[in-house]
Amino acid sequence: MKKVKRTTIYDIAAKLGITASSVSRALNNSSQVNEKTRELIIKTADELNYKRNTLASNLRKGHSKTIGVVVPRINQNFFSNVIAGIEETTYQKGYNLIICQSGEVHDKEIQCVNTLINQHVDCIVISVSADSYDYQHLQNVLDHGIQLIQFDRVAEELETLKVINDNEQASFEAVSHLIENGYKRIALLEGPQNLNIFRQRKNGYLRALETHKVKVIEELVVENAWTKELGAEATRKLLNLPHPPDAIFASTSDFSALGVLEVANVMNIKVPSELGICGYSNEAFTEITSPSITTIDQFSVYMGKTIGNLFFQEIANVEVSVKPKIISIKPELIIRGSTKKNSSI
Repeated sequence: MKKVKRTTIYDIAAKLGITASSVSRALNNSSQVNEKTRELIIKTADELNYKRNTLASNLRKGHSKTIGVVVPRINQNFFSNVIAGIEETTYQKGYNLIICQSGEVHDKEIQCVNTLINQHVDCIVISVSADSYDYQHLQNVLDHGIQLIQFDRVAEELETLKVINDNEQASFEAVSHLIENGYKRIALLEGPQNLNIFRQRKNGYLRALETHKVKVIEELVVENAWTKELGAEATRKLLNLPHPPDAIFASTSDFSALGVLEVANVMNIKVPSELGICGYSNEAFTEITSPSITTIDQFSVYMGKTIGNLFFQEIANVEVSVKPKIISIKPELIIRGSTKKNSSI
Protein backbone atom coordinates (compact mmCIF):
# COMPACT_ATOMS: atom_id res chain seq x y z
CA MET A 1 0.00 0.00 0.00
CA LYS A 2 1.32 3.41 -1.00
CA LYS A 3 1.88 5.70 1.98
CA VAL A 4 -0.26 8.84 1.85
CA LYS A 5 1.61 12.06 2.59
CA ARG A 6 0.29 13.90 5.62
CA THR A 7 -1.03 17.39 4.90
CA THR A 8 0.91 20.20 6.57
CA ILE A 9 0.32 23.90 7.06
CA TYR A 10 2.77 24.46 4.18
CA ASP A 11 0.42 22.60 1.81
CA ILE A 12 -2.48 24.80 2.88
CA ALA A 13 -0.34 27.93 2.51
CA ALA A 14 0.81 26.89 -0.99
CA LYS A 15 -2.75 26.29 -2.19
CA LEU A 16 -3.95 29.67 -0.91
CA GLY A 17 -0.81 31.62 -1.80
CA ILE A 18 -0.21 32.83 1.74
CA THR A 19 2.47 32.28 4.36
CA ALA A 20 2.58 29.21 6.60
CA SER A 21 2.68 31.49 9.63
CA SER A 22 -0.68 32.99 8.59
CA VAL A 23 -2.15 29.48 8.35
CA SER A 24 -0.77 28.62 11.77
CA ARG A 25 -2.21 31.75 13.34
CA ALA A 26 -5.62 31.10 11.79
CA LEU A 27 -5.73 27.49 12.97
CA ASN A 28 -4.81 28.70 16.47
CA ASN A 29 -7.59 31.33 16.43
CA SER A 30 -5.20 34.27 16.54
CA SER A 31 -6.81 37.70 16.49
CA GLN A 32 -4.16 38.77 13.95
CA VAL A 33 -6.09 36.99 11.17
CA ASN A 34 -9.38 38.47 9.92
CA GLU A 35 -12.51 36.35 10.04
CA LYS A 36 -12.90 35.92 6.28
CA THR A 37 -9.33 34.67 5.87
CA ARG A 38 -9.66 32.37 8.85
CA GLU A 39 -12.82 30.77 7.42
CA LEU A 40 -11.09 30.21 4.07
CA ILE A 41 -8.05 28.63 5.72
CA ILE A 42 -10.21 26.32 7.88
CA LYS A 43 -12.28 25.31 4.84
CA THR A 44 -9.14 24.54 2.84
CA ALA A 45 -7.67 22.59 5.76
CA ASP A 46 -10.80 20.42 5.85
CA GLU A 47 -10.67 19.86 2.08
CA LEU A 48 -7.03 18.72 2.32
CA ASN A 49 -7.82 16.51 5.34
CA TYR A 50 -5.38 18.39 7.55
CA LYS A 51 -4.84 16.90 11.01
CA ARG A 52 -3.26 19.06 13.63
CA ASN A 53 -0.04 17.78 15.22
CA THR A 54 -1.18 18.08 18.82
CA LEU A 55 2.04 16.64 20.20
CA ALA A 56 4.17 19.31 18.55
CA SER A 57 1.70 21.99 19.62
CA ASN A 58 1.70 20.80 23.23
CA LEU A 59 5.50 20.52 23.32
CA ARG A 60 5.75 24.16 22.28
CA LYS A 61 3.67 24.90 25.39
CA GLY A 62 6.09 22.93 27.57
CA HIS A 63 4.19 19.65 27.92
CA SER A 64 2.98 16.76 25.75
CA LYS A 65 -0.30 16.03 27.60
CA THR A 66 0.71 12.38 27.34
CA ILE A 67 1.35 9.83 30.08
CA GLY A 68 3.26 6.60 29.51
CA VAL A 69 2.21 3.45 31.36
CA VAL A 70 4.45 0.38 31.62
CA VAL A 71 2.94 -2.84 33.00
CA PRO A 72 4.18 -6.44 33.08
CA ARG A 73 1.05 -7.93 31.49
CA ILE A 74 -1.80 -6.04 29.82
CA ASN A 75 -4.01 -9.14 29.73
CA GLN A 76 -4.17 -9.50 33.51
CA ASN A 77 -7.32 -8.09 35.05
CA PHE A 78 -5.41 -6.20 37.74
CA PHE A 79 -3.19 -4.28 35.31
CA SER A 80 -5.91 -3.66 32.72
CA ASN A 81 -8.17 -2.27 35.46
CA VAL A 82 -5.41 0.02 36.74
CA ILE A 83 -4.95 1.32 33.18
CA ALA A 84 -8.72 1.86 32.89
CA GLY A 85 -8.71 3.84 36.13
CA ILE A 86 -5.81 6.01 34.99
CA GLU A 87 -7.45 6.61 31.60
CA GLU A 88 -10.78 7.58 33.16
CA THR A 89 -9.07 10.26 35.22
CA THR A 90 -6.64 11.56 32.60
CA TYR A 91 -9.18 11.65 29.76
CA GLN A 92 -11.21 14.19 31.69
CA LYS A 93 -8.14 16.45 31.72
CA GLY A 94 -7.38 16.04 28.01
CA TYR A 95 -4.41 13.72 28.49
CA ASN A 96 -3.62 10.65 26.38
CA LEU A 97 -1.98 7.38 27.41
CA ILE A 98 0.78 5.41 25.73
CA ILE A 99 0.65 1.85 27.06
CA CYS A 100 3.65 -0.48 27.01
CA GLN A 101 4.02 -4.11 28.12
CA SER A 102 7.31 -5.37 29.52
CA GLY A 103 6.30 -9.03 29.45
CA GLU A 104 8.15 -9.47 32.76
CA VAL A 105 11.44 -8.91 30.90
CA HIS A 106 13.87 -6.38 32.38
CA ASP A 107 15.54 -5.43 29.07
CA LYS A 108 12.16 -4.88 27.41
CA GLU A 109 11.12 -2.71 30.35
CA ILE A 110 14.21 -0.56 29.81
CA GLN A 111 13.35 -0.27 26.11
CA CYS A 112 9.78 0.77 26.94
CA VAL A 113 10.95 3.44 29.37
CA ASN A 114 13.53 4.84 26.92
CA THR A 115 10.89 4.99 24.17
CA LEU A 116 8.56 6.95 26.44
CA ILE A 117 11.35 9.36 27.38
CA ASN A 118 11.99 9.94 23.67
CA GLN A 119 8.27 10.57 23.18
CA HIS A 120 8.55 13.46 25.68
CA VAL A 121 5.77 12.16 27.93
CA ASP A 122 4.90 14.25 30.96
CA CYS A 123 4.80 11.28 33.30
CA ILE A 124 5.72 7.59 33.36
CA VAL A 125 3.63 5.22 35.47
CA ILE A 126 5.23 1.83 36.03
CA SER A 127 4.90 -1.49 37.80
CA VAL A 128 8.29 -3.16 37.47
CA SER A 129 8.87 -6.55 35.83
CA ALA A 130 9.52 -9.76 37.75
CA ASP A 131 13.17 -10.05 36.74
CA SER A 132 14.06 -6.42 37.44
CA TYR A 133 17.41 -6.17 39.21
CA ASP A 134 18.65 -2.67 38.37
CA TYR A 135 16.70 0.58 38.27
CA GLN A 136 19.04 3.00 36.51
CA HIS A 137 16.48 3.36 33.71
CA LEU A 138 13.99 4.70 36.27
CA GLN A 139 16.57 7.08 37.68
CA ASN A 140 17.05 8.20 34.08
CA VAL A 141 13.37 9.19 33.99
CA LEU A 142 13.89 11.46 36.99
CA ASP A 143 17.10 12.86 35.50
CA HIS A 144 15.08 13.94 32.45
CA GLY A 145 12.70 15.89 34.68
CA ILE A 146 9.80 13.52 33.95
CA GLN A 147 7.35 12.70 36.71
CA LEU A 148 7.63 9.06 37.79
CA ILE A 149 4.84 7.22 39.63
CA GLN A 150 5.39 3.62 40.68
CA PHE A 151 2.53 1.32 41.62
CA ASP A 152 2.04 -2.17 43.03
CA ARG A 153 5.56 -3.50 42.31
CA VAL A 154 7.98 -0.72 43.13
CA ALA A 155 11.70 -0.04 43.47
CA GLU A 156 11.69 0.92 47.12
CA GLU A 157 15.11 2.59 46.98
CA LEU A 158 13.92 5.24 44.50
CA GLU A 159 12.31 8.32 46.04
CA THR A 160 9.29 8.65 43.77
CA LEU A 161 5.55 8.90 44.09
CA LYS A 162 4.16 5.43 44.88
CA VAL A 163 0.66 3.94 44.98
CA ILE A 164 0.68 0.54 46.65
CA ASN A 165 -1.40 -2.01 48.56
CA ASP A 166 -0.92 -3.17 52.14
CA ASN A 167 0.21 -6.60 50.93
CA GLU A 168 1.42 -7.87 54.29
CA GLN A 169 -1.86 -7.18 56.07
CA ALA A 170 -3.90 -8.68 53.23
CA SER A 171 -1.85 -11.89 53.37
CA PHE A 172 -2.12 -11.97 57.15
CA GLU A 173 -5.91 -11.79 56.91
CA ALA A 174 -6.06 -14.47 54.20
CA VAL A 175 -3.96 -16.98 56.12
CA SER A 176 -5.76 -16.17 59.37
CA HIS A 177 -9.04 -16.91 57.57
CA LEU A 178 -7.70 -20.32 56.51
CA ILE A 179 -6.57 -21.15 60.04
CA GLU A 180 -9.88 -20.03 61.55
CA ASN A 181 -11.70 -22.31 59.08
CA GLY A 182 -9.86 -25.37 60.36
CA TYR A 183 -6.91 -25.64 57.97
CA LYS A 184 -3.69 -26.59 59.75
CA ARG A 185 -1.02 -27.31 57.11
CA ILE A 186 -1.06 -24.21 54.92
CA ALA A 187 1.33 -24.06 51.98
CA LEU A 188 2.56 -20.81 50.47
CA LEU A 189 3.17 -20.29 46.76
CA GLU A 190 5.45 -17.26 46.71
CA GLY A 191 6.70 -15.01 43.95
CA PRO A 192 10.19 -13.75 43.12
CA GLN A 193 11.62 -12.36 46.35
CA ASN A 194 13.44 -9.56 44.55
CA LEU A 195 10.04 -7.88 44.27
CA ASN A 196 8.81 -6.05 47.36
CA ILE A 197 5.19 -7.17 47.05
CA PHE A 198 6.06 -10.86 47.26
CA ARG A 199 8.35 -10.32 50.25
CA GLN A 200 5.53 -8.48 51.99
CA ARG A 201 3.01 -11.21 51.23
CA LYS A 202 5.37 -13.84 52.61
CA ASN A 203 5.80 -11.74 55.77
CA GLY A 204 2.03 -11.66 56.18
CA TYR A 205 1.87 -15.45 55.83
CA LEU A 206 4.57 -15.95 58.45
CA ARG A 207 3.01 -13.42 60.82
CA ALA A 208 -0.36 -15.16 60.62
CA LEU A 209 1.19 -18.54 61.44
CA GLU A 210 3.06 -17.03 64.37
CA THR A 211 0.01 -15.18 65.67
CA HIS A 212 -2.11 -18.33 65.60
CA LYS A 213 0.75 -20.48 66.96
CA VAL A 214 0.95 -22.64 63.83
CA LYS A 215 4.35 -24.12 63.07
CA VAL A 216 6.16 -22.98 59.92
CA ILE A 217 6.89 -26.03 57.73
CA GLU A 218 9.67 -25.18 55.27
CA GLU A 219 8.68 -27.84 52.70
CA LEU A 220 5.29 -26.15 52.36
CA VAL A 221 6.84 -22.88 51.13
CA VAL A 222 7.46 -22.98 47.38
CA GLU A 223 9.56 -20.34 45.64
CA ASN A 224 8.65 -18.63 42.36
CA ALA A 225 5.30 -20.39 41.83
CA TRP A 226 3.78 -17.27 40.33
CA THR A 227 2.15 -18.40 37.07
CA LYS A 228 -0.63 -20.90 36.40
CA GLU A 229 1.87 -23.45 35.12
CA LEU A 230 4.31 -23.00 38.00
CA GLY A 231 1.42 -23.04 40.46
CA ALA A 232 0.23 -26.35 39.03
CA GLU A 233 3.74 -27.82 39.12
CA ALA A 234 4.22 -26.76 42.74
CA THR A 235 0.82 -28.17 43.70
CA ARG A 236 1.59 -31.60 42.24
CA LYS A 237 4.76 -31.75 44.34
CA LEU A 238 3.01 -30.52 47.49
CA LEU A 239 0.09 -32.93 47.21
CA ASN A 240 2.43 -35.88 46.69
CA LEU A 241 4.30 -35.20 49.93
CA PRO A 242 3.98 -37.84 52.71
CA HIS A 243 2.15 -35.14 54.71
CA PRO A 244 0.55 -32.86 52.10
CA PRO A 245 -0.97 -29.46 52.89
CA ASP A 246 -4.68 -29.09 53.54
CA ALA A 247 -4.68 -25.53 52.18
CA ILE A 248 -2.64 -23.56 49.64
CA PHE A 249 -2.29 -19.79 49.66
CA ALA A 250 -1.31 -18.74 46.14
CA SER A 251 0.02 -15.36 47.21
CA THR A 252 1.31 -14.53 43.75
CA SER A 253 -1.88 -14.42 41.69
CA ASP A 254 -5.24 -15.95 40.95
CA PHE A 255 -3.65 -17.59 37.91
CA SER A 256 -1.44 -19.59 40.27
CA ALA A 257 -4.54 -20.43 42.34
CA LEU A 258 -6.27 -21.64 39.18
CA GLY A 259 -3.34 -23.98 38.58
CA VAL A 260 -3.84 -25.32 42.12
CA LEU A 261 -7.56 -25.93 41.52
CA GLU A 262 -6.98 -27.72 38.21
CA VAL A 263 -4.43 -30.10 39.76
CA ALA A 264 -6.74 -30.79 42.71
CA ASN A 265 -9.53 -31.71 40.31
CA VAL A 266 -7.26 -34.04 38.32
CA MET A 267 -6.14 -35.74 41.55
CA ASN A 268 -9.76 -36.04 42.76
CA ILE A 269 -9.02 -33.93 45.83
CA LYS A 270 -12.17 -32.20 47.04
CA VAL A 271 -12.09 -28.43 47.40
CA PRO A 272 -12.68 -27.07 50.01
CA SER A 273 -13.26 -30.09 52.30
CA GLU A 274 -9.85 -31.67 51.61
CA LEU A 275 -7.96 -28.67 50.27
CA GLY A 276 -8.55 -24.96 50.77
CA ILE A 277 -7.39 -22.55 48.06
CA CYS A 278 -6.85 -18.79 48.28
CA GLY A 279 -5.54 -16.63 45.45
CA TYR A 280 -4.65 -12.96 45.05
CA SER A 281 -5.93 -10.12 42.80
CA ASN A 282 -9.62 -10.95 42.25
CA GLU A 283 -9.38 -11.85 38.58
CA ALA A 284 -12.78 -12.14 36.91
CA PHE A 285 -12.61 -15.92 36.48
CA THR A 286 -12.40 -16.52 40.25
CA GLU A 287 -16.18 -16.02 40.53
CA ILE A 288 -17.07 -18.66 37.93
CA THR A 289 -14.76 -21.57 38.79
CA SER A 290 -16.20 -24.53 40.67
CA PRO A 291 -15.89 -23.86 43.49
CA SER A 292 -15.35 -20.12 43.24
CA ILE A 293 -11.93 -19.03 44.49
CA THR A 294 -11.33 -17.03 47.64
CA THR A 295 -9.07 -14.12 46.74
CA ILE A 296 -7.92 -10.61 47.63
CA ASP A 297 -9.37 -7.58 45.88
CA GLN A 298 -6.71 -4.90 45.34
CA PHE A 299 -9.24 -2.28 44.14
CA SER A 300 -7.35 -1.93 40.90
CA VAL A 301 -9.62 0.61 39.18
CA TYR A 302 -9.51 2.80 42.26
CA MET A 303 -5.73 2.43 42.29
CA GLY A 304 -5.62 3.70 38.70
CA LYS A 305 -7.80 6.68 39.53
CA THR A 306 -5.60 7.42 42.54
CA ILE A 307 -2.53 7.41 40.29
CA GLY A 308 -4.15 9.83 37.86
CA ASN A 309 -5.33 12.17 40.59
CA LEU A 310 -1.91 12.08 42.25
CA PHE A 311 -0.27 13.21 39.01
CA PHE A 312 -2.63 16.15 38.64
CA GLN A 313 -2.22 17.11 42.30
CA GLU A 314 1.54 17.22 41.84
CA ILE A 315 1.53 19.35 38.69
CA ALA A 316 -0.99 21.72 40.28
CA ASN A 317 0.96 21.83 43.56
CA VAL A 318 -2.29 21.30 45.42
CA GLU A 319 -0.45 19.59 48.25
CA VAL A 320 2.96 20.60 49.49
CA SER A 321 4.61 17.57 51.07
CA VAL A 322 7.96 15.98 51.67
CA LYS A 323 8.72 13.39 49.00
CA PRO A 324 8.41 10.55 48.49
CA LYS A 325 4.63 10.52 48.79
CA ILE A 326 3.32 7.01 49.26
CA ILE A 327 -0.38 6.18 49.09
CA SER A 328 -1.35 2.77 50.47
CA ILE A 329 -4.71 1.23 49.54
CA LYS A 330 -6.08 -1.47 51.84
CA PRO A 331 -7.07 -4.62 49.92
CA GLU A 332 -10.10 -6.72 50.88
CA LEU A 333 -10.34 -10.47 51.42
CA ILE A 334 -13.15 -11.90 49.27
CA ILE A 335 -14.28 -15.19 50.83
CA ARG A 336 -15.72 -17.69 48.36
CA GLY A 337 -16.35 -21.41 48.08
CA SER A 338 -12.76 -22.63 47.88
CA THR A 339 -12.12 -21.99 51.59
CA LYS A 340 -15.53 -22.66 53.16
CA LYS A 341 -14.39 -25.97 54.63
CA ASN A 342 -17.34 -26.42 56.94
CA SER A 343 -20.01 -25.37 54.43
CA SER A 344 -21.75 -27.29 51.68
CA ILE A 345 -20.85 -25.92 48.26
